[in-house]
Amino acid sequence: MTFIWPVMLVLLVFIPAAAGVYVLLQWLRRRRMARYGSSLLGQATGGRQVGLRRHVPAAFFLLGLTILTVALARPQAQVSVPHIEGTVILAFDVSGSMAADDLAPTRMDAAKAAALDFVSKQPPTVKVGIVAFSDSGFAIQPPTNDQNALAQAISRMTPQRGTSLGQGIVAALQAIDAAEHPPQTNFYSNATPEPTATPLPVAPGTKGSTVVVLLTDGENNERPDPVAVAQLAADRGIRIYAVGLGSTQGATLKVNGFTVHTALNEELLQQVAQVTAGTYFNAQSSQDLQTVYDQLDEQLIVRPEKMEITSLFAGASILIMLTGGLLSLSWFSRLP
Repeated sequence: MTFIWPVMLVLLVFIPAAAGVYVLLQWLRRRRMARYGSSLLGQATGGRQVGLRRHVPAAFFLLGLTILTVALARPQAQVSVPHIEGTVILAFDVSGSMAADDLAPTRMDAAKAAALDFVSKQPPTVKVGIVAFSDSGFAIQPPTNDQNALAQAISRMTPQRGTSLGQGIVAALQAIDAAEHPPQTNFYSNATPEPTATPLPVAPGTKGSTVVVLLTDGENNERPDPVAVAQLAADRGIRIYAVGLGSTQGATLKVNGFTVHTALNEELLQQVAQVTAGTYFNAQSSQDLQTVYDQLDEQLIVRPEKMEITSLFAGASILIMLTGGLLSLSWFSRLP
């Protein structure tokens, strides 16, 4: 336990002084009783034998005063406080096929609208990062709880070229690494840096506070193999929630002057989710896409925090002194 105002603990030296004054008063009282005889003692106590009981109210009062003095120093203690916290990486497919309109108004626009709604509902303890991928993947917003920055990053995404799900997952994992291990700054050294240790594989899904939400139609036409890359996420305990955008019947659209038919590849997305102990969601409409975010597991983390507990000490001191006063009134019809 620590104190915000530790100097106030100096006041505790007056507690033994108060106890000494009480002992002195009791000694003087006994001398007066001895001088005037036992009849005066009987009148003072109503003829009852009180013995050591007469000291109990005073003991309660001194104990309460001691606790109240500690409260003046504003004590702090480590308290386990539950928080909903974690890191969510929204990995957006921005390939040309996301312009298809089998999910109104388009796959991309529906995904962006649902993502904006998801971001607006997150508490400050949840950080959200934005990754975009087509034939390559890159982070457009590092994990943050700045909702304005996230909204701007989501709004400026537009459909681009081909699709590499593997690059999207790699970019998401890199964004998580950057958030968990930010680069050191403000130092200079000519020493050779030590190689980064390879993390040991863990059970899939064990890192419950960090997830990747993969928003895509699942059409993959670029390397690397998305299932193999998903295994890297699984080895780190990170779940991937794959969200299928569009329909299995697909839609036809023009890309760079070519007519292209694009359809949802559910089988590939199910494999990616299964490898990481995640879940696959089929978003057939904008309403379905909204419910996907509602079904994401919120991680309740219990984390020790320093909390001021002055009120507990003050309340305990008042209760103890009131008890002493009630006992004195009940036994002797007077306050201590």
